[in-house]
Amino acid sequence: MPEAGPSAGAETARTAEPPRDPPAQVTEFQRFVLEGTGRHVPLFGYELFGAPAFPSLTNVPVPTDYVIGPGDEVVLRLWGAVDADLRAVVDRNGQISLPRVGTFRVAGTPASQLESTLRAQVAKVFKNFELSASLGQLRAIQIFVVGQAKKPGAYTVSSLTTLLGALFEVGGPANTGTLRAIQLRRDGRLVTTLDLYKFIVDGDKSADSRLLPGDVIVIPSAGPRVALLGSIDSPAIYELGSEQEPLSRLLSYNGSLRALTSLHKVLVERINPAEPTAPRAVQERALDAAGLAANVRDGDMVTLFKISPQFSNAVTLRGNVATPLRYAYKPGMRVSDLIPEREALIQRDYYTRKNMLVQYEQPGNVSADRVASDVKNLLSEINWDYAVVERMDPQTVRAQLLPFNLGRAVVEKVPEDNLELQPGDVVTIFGVKDIPVPRNRTTRLVRVAGEVNAAGIYQIGPGETLKSLLRRAGGPTQQAYLFGTEFSRESTRLRQREALQDALRRLEATTASATARQAANTSATDAATAQRMVAAQEQARASQLARLRAMEPNGRIALELTPDINSAESLPDLPLEDGDRILLPAAPGFVYAVGAVANSNALLWRKGRTVKQYLLAAGLEATADEENIFILRADGSIVHRRDAGWLFSGFESTELAQGDTLIVPEKVDLESTWNGFVRGFKDWTQILANLGLTAAAINTLGR
Repeated sequence: MPEAGPSAGAETARTAEPPRDPPAQVTEFQRFVLEGTGRHVPLFGYELFGAPAFPSLTNVPVPTDYVIGPGDEVVLRLWGAVDADLRAVVDRNGQISLPRVGTFRVAGTPASQLESTLRAQVAKVFKNFELSASLGQLRAIQIFVVGQAKKPGAYTVSSLTTLLGALFEVGGPANTGTLRAIQLRRDGRLVTTLDLYKFIVDGDKSADSRLLPGDVIVIPSAGPRVALLGSIDSPAIYELGSEQEPLSRLLSYNGSLRALTSLHKVLVERINPAEPTAPRAVQERALDAAGLAANVRDGDMVTLFKISPQFSNAVTLRGNVATPLRYAYKPGMRVSDLIPEREALIQRDYYTRKNMLVQYEQPGNVSADRVASDVKNLLSEINWDYAVVERMDPQTVRAQLLPFNLGRAVVEKVPEDNLELQPGDVVTIFGVKDIPVPRNRTTRLVRVAGEVNAAGIYQIGPGETLKSLLRRAGGPTQQAYLFGTEFSRESTRLRQREALQDALRRLEATTASATARQAANTSATDAATAQRMVAAQEQARASQLARLRAMEPNGRIALELTPDINSAESLPDLPLEDGDRILLPAAPGFVYAVGAVANSNALLWRKGRTVKQYLLAAGLEATADEENIFILRADGSIVHRRDAGWLFSGFESTELAQGDTLIVPEKVDLESTWNGFVRGFKDWTQILANLGLTAAAINTLGR
């Protein structure tokens, strides 16, 4: 609690730092609103006093109507016949004493008359002088704050403090105190009544009054309160200025109605104590003249509603269109009126992406892949066969989907598809990426490169095949090596990648299991040796797995050709897909040997030379696994040693074609320290044949 008055020798009854406010109490009406709405609603206006309190300012100009009293300091300057600078404090009797002039009363003198009063007193003694007078340090006064104040008690404030300023200093009313009728009493009589709502809402402080010593600020209990909720900027609990007020006045405390507030309905929940069984009722009003004039009273909860988001005359166009918007409905409007031209189906970002093509590109630096990507990604293609109108049936309150053929509606304007629209309809246009359509209705691009007369990127039609596309491209050149034709497909590459990842997971699990079994079967005397073996196996396994992870499938499909193929008509009549790549290389004139060989350089191809001859030329390493040697043919197929039967000489006598690659794996000794790594991964060719890896990737296996 505050002190009852100033202590001896102290100028103020409170220290410079007032005590902290107790936690704000929740009123019973706030709890009532919380139970009824599920949300805490603040009291309007009380946050005005939530900021830290500051003492009154004393170094401000003194108003002309300020009345001088005991404790005020008078500053006097004389010049002419007499020269003096004097400071005098008004004593308890209201007098000041000036040398050679005497003692005289100044208390009760307005500040505007101080100089004339002093001039008259000095003139009784001196002649021919000039004088200026002002007030220095002003007195402090004691006031009292009682009632439903946040911090009631006695306070010492500046003599310039007004009722409103004092309320800020003392923390204002408590949550249970009124903001509408704060009283200032002096000598038992009412001086003024302050309505803080007028100050908060309109800035009106005409009822404010300057305080005098002994004034009492009385804060009565809060009056009737009403909760204003719903579609307003500041939902709050407001205090009424009387027992009942019109709804319009209540709304004015919040500012005004917003454009988003519905004028057709407002709910008033009212307490009626006369009905003991059901003391609460709901009234429905409209925000018209009668509704605004109707009164609200203590305990009411007023709820405003948002306007309905429904449009009275709008049709929505969305999806793969230039401008997805709501458009004004007109009687008899059809789909073709909403989409009057085909340009309305070109999305705006198409032109943005198109304009950006030349911004960061160097002259002459345009790749075929970039062109194909731009063609595919610049324009979002339209699904001309299917679009839909979404319509709500007001009878069943259910959504209806009315599909139609977009091409026949917009281009041909066929009545069966050019549907008549209704207000509220939503027309959705799809792209070919939104709903997959038959391949022959999309833009499909295939790249043809190498030894063809017109290499480039071609848009393929329905049912087009490898042979027909090569004919369109002018056919192969004289230098084309048809046996080495590389045919790659994106969908195959993705499946190959999944298969490789699955093989790696199985390999990791198998090799780890084998290493653990080997360590468990090792005797204690060989523990150190076993530890070194396990470490070596782990290192070898990690290195080999890293090489496998570095492999990137290229999606190549083995065409299973014969080395003597010399005509494009002998190529398989393979149907083409979007993204296919066809490369017709020139005859390389070399054969490659990789893996456990001494000479991994390209070997000169000679007609009729066999596997045995090339192995002799390459030179096998001591670690070479001769039983698992295989050939990666130039057409992407694989020939393994076991394909020649039980006779190894049959495989060795196999003739190699230009571009073929001999793969010589490392020897696998199941009893050696590599046991834990190779267990479960005995056949390299099984994975290689399934994945169709390139020779460049396979080359990493033996390194």
